[in-house]
Amino acid sequence: MDSGRDFLTLHGPGLPSGRHTVPGQAQRAAGALRNVMQCLGVRRRSRSQSRSRELYLQEQSLEVAVLNEQRLGLQDDKDLQALLKGSQLLKVKSNSWRRERFYKLQEDCKTIWQESRKVMRTPESQLFSIEDIQEVRMGHRSEGLEKFARDVPEDRCFSIVFKDQRNTLDLIAPSPTDAQHWVQGLRKIVHHSGSMDQQQKLRHWIHSCLRKADKNKDNKMNFKELQNFLKELNIQVDDSYARKIFRECDHSQTDSLEDEEIETFYKILTHRKEIDLTFKEAAGSGETLSVDQLVIFLQHQQREEAAGPALALSLIERYEPSETAKARRQMTKDGFLMYLLSADGSAFDRAHRRVYQDMGQPLSHYLVSSSHNTYLLEDQLTGPSSTEAYIRALCKGCRCLELDCWDGPNQEPVIYHGYTFTSKILFCDVLRAIRDYAFKASPYPVILSLENHCSLEQQRVMAQHLHTLLGPMLLDRPLDRVTTSLPSPEQLKGKILLKGKKLGGLFLPGGEGSPEATVVSDEDEAAEMEDEAVRRQVQHKSTEDKLTLAKELSDMVIYCKSVHFLGFPSPGTRGQAFYEMASFSENRALRLLQESGNSFVRHNVSHLSRIYPAGWRTDSSNYSPVEMWNGGCQIVALNFQTPGPEMDVYQGRFQDNGACGSSQGSNCQKSTRIRIQLWTPR
Repeated sequence: MDSGRDFLTLHGPGLPSGRHTVPGQAQRAAGALRNVMQCLGVRRRSRSQSRSRELYLQEQSLEVAVLNEQRLGLQDDKDLQALLKGSQLLKVKSNSWRRERFYKLQEDCKTIWQESRKVMRTPESQLFSIEDIQEVRMGHRSEGLEKFARDVPEDRCFSIVFKDQRNTLDLIAPSPTDAQHWVQGLRKIVHHSGSMDQQQKLRHWIHSCLRKADKNKDNKMNFKELQNFLKELNIQVDDSYARKIFRECDHSQTDSLEDEEIETFYKILTHRKEIDLTFKEAAGSGETLSVDQLVIFLQHQQREEAAGPALALSLIERYEPSETAKARRQMTKDGFLMYLLSADGSAFDRAHRRVYQDMGQPLSHYLVSSSHNTYLLEDQLTGPSSTEAYIRALCKGCRCLELDCWDGPNQEPVIYHGYTFTSKILFCDVLRAIRDYAFKASPYPVILSLENHCSLEQQRVMAQHLHTLLGPMLLDRPLDRVTTSLPSPEQLKGKILLKGKKLGGLFLPGGEGSPEATVVSDEDEAAEMEDEAVRRQVQHKSTEDKLTLAKELSDMVIYCKSVHFLGFPSPGTRGQAFYEMASFSENRALRLLQESGNSFVRHNVSHLSRIYPAGWRTDSSNYSPVEMWNGGCQIVALNFQTPGPEMDVYQGRFQDNGACGSSQGSNCQKSTRIRIQLWTPR
């Protein structure tokens, strides 16, 4: 007898899991399995029926993929075809964790499916969207691959970096060709997805959600699948109302929706009455907008005073979906909606998406995008530190980064949040990340704010790494003819500046015969943290808070010498030198603004001021930057890893001026003669 017929291994309710059964038991077990499948609603198909359905689904998937390739403008692209086919890749998490997993681009050309061996993992958690990808890096360009895959050639390694706080996905391909397919294919999709117009994005998005909701994969939607579709879109609607719209859109009378019927259903369901009202006010009694009516709308409602017929015609050409309306030089309601949803319809001036401000003023006249404890990915006490945090900040246009430096093993300085349980990363690894990404998003200067707790020996190691790894990027001497005020962002293009303690003045680093080290006062933000465990650690410090500073490191600090703030100077007395700057906690800064607002503003005309979060914000929460900006403070440091209203305002402010990370402040930052009345909410 053929043992394959008589000895079965069956699993299911009421069955002996994983046991081999004798022939009689096999028959009873098979009958039990059929009953279980019937209870679960699983119908048995003939082999020919199953094969026919399989071929049908393959054909449907191919049609969907071809349609989405066309929408992306990537028909017959070899890299895209390789991703649609999928491949086995090694996923890397640590030195001891490398697992082979299958990865495949879905037919929507918008999501990646990744194999998972986790028992309880849901199907949705095995997908990630192309829209969530920040960048795709080739080689050992992530912290994980740098540490755990040095034995693998770079041309087989790549990393997928996400926009949110998700961990970077580190992968090893079986060959350099496979790696190139994935890297180039993903980069193309990300690029082309960003260049799709609103109509294409809408159809692509609807189609993606449809694929997830379409349980039987027939590219049609019955009402139950439609309810899943609405959940996928996060739309809550009464079932009876949804059923009514469903019937209205079912023109084929098949009790299901497909293609344009689904798009029509979505448009009706998400219809916005305020858009109708705005369009009616602009169009009057007509069904479309004429060129003249569109010009009036642009001038009066959109406040584009320079708008004329040429701009109106270009908008009709760009956003009007109806060829008939285009030919008549008119805009329908659909075209009007597409315009409002576009960059042209945004309140943000498109001209400000490039650098348009005068970048030749002293650095103190600009707000500088700044990060607090840049190395942290989560909270201030136990969270992980990562070089990836520096890369993310720089890619967002951040121009001032913080490095908390401590003695590490093997004479290699490390960066972490002192006196806490945050993890440690090497100072040299951070410098490599900064070197590679400092000027990707902006050409304007980057300031490295050093909080130095290292011994003399390891400070010299720091200086050596700064010199070797940053090379000519590092500003290590004053610029010619810049002796009375801070240089401008334009003069400092492509340069990295150090902020830290310094021996002597701008032109007096010590010279020949000067001491190799000098004792200076220490600055330690961790000492202000309101956490009991941290406070106990800080109490072990010397009461004088002194630091022995190495001359090699001191000499690299030029225009950003850290000093303690001793108060605003009286008339006729000398205050801080222009190259000296102080740091203030948010509480102290607010107190100064309330008590000595005009003095603080005048001080900030010629000096840089750095503000950092209060010590009680151990959860990495943020304060409002607006009050600090109103007082002329330039380097207002926030926790970039924490999303929320404060970071929304921050990123919105620095979206201006080409998102270059440096943006001119108010007029009060340019003149000491301006008096202002500051108001700070209590």
